[in-house]
Amino acid sequence: MDRAYCEVDVFTAEPYRGNPVAVVLDGEGLSTEEMQRFANWTNLSETTFLLPPTDPAADYLVRIFTALQELPFAGHPTLGSCHAWLANGGVPAGRDRIMQECGVGLVTVRRDGDHRLAFAAPPLVRSGPLDPATRTEAATALGITEEQIVDSAWIDNGPGWLGILLSSADEVLALRPGSTDLKIGVVGPHPPGAPDAYEVRGFFPANGALVEDPVTGSLNASAAQWLIGSGRFTPPYTATQGTVLGRSGIVHISADDEGQVWVAGDVTTCITGTVSL
Repeated sequence: MDRAYCEVDVFTAEPYRGNPVAVVLDGEGLSTEEMQRFANWTNLSETTFLLPPTDPAADYLVRIFTALQELPFAGHPTLGSCHAWLANGGVPAGRDRIMQECGVGLVTVRRDGDHRLAFAAPPLVRSGPLDPATRTEAATALGITEEQIVDSAWIDNGPGWLGILLSSADEVLALRPGSTDLKIGVVGPHPPGAPDAYEVRGFFPANGALVEDPVTGSLNASAAQWLIGSGRFTPPYTATQGTVLGRSGIVHISADDEGQVWVAGDVTTCITGTVSL
């Protein structure tokens, strides 16, 4: 069966400089096995499938797959899937907000301009300090000493992230990680006066090594919740990610009067067509 399909670039206004996500706009009738097989075939960091919602408060349901597993939530697939849904005629029930249903429940997305969307960071499912053994394992995997770690914590909003804060963006960019089973997000500040406040890198295990994600919405969301909550970061700010990979992702972080953290990025469509599934 031919199904509408697109690939969109997230966290960039310039095509092919952010993080792509593949979106199957009609996932009805596909089994989990079929979805996972196609996601493995695309070999992108994530592939999503849009379905009618099961929650009456939602506008659509999205299932999110890496090449190896299904995720309950991920940031850049949330923005990319919402962009694709809107571009293909989706009309939200709410005038200014789109309600996405996914594995963690309902996630609110809002328009932040012609090509920019923002999602409300979902609550952390695991937080708090790392135990000494995990902190040591993370430092070893990153090739740094524990003394270089300014702060660390569990910052898991679904994918399993832990956070490491270093003293500078240069230290973050210099990392050459080894291997671990941990999913590690690393953050460091750019010098005062730089156009963007922080450099972010996200690493996840695959095939016995740590693989770097180009631009990671879920990590930026949970890192913001952690570091704003601890008083270290003050919103609004922008973070860069993907520099080492030759990308130029820009993540816009803000917080509203209720303290809700919002993660925004530009989204652009790169490929449209159909896929036979």
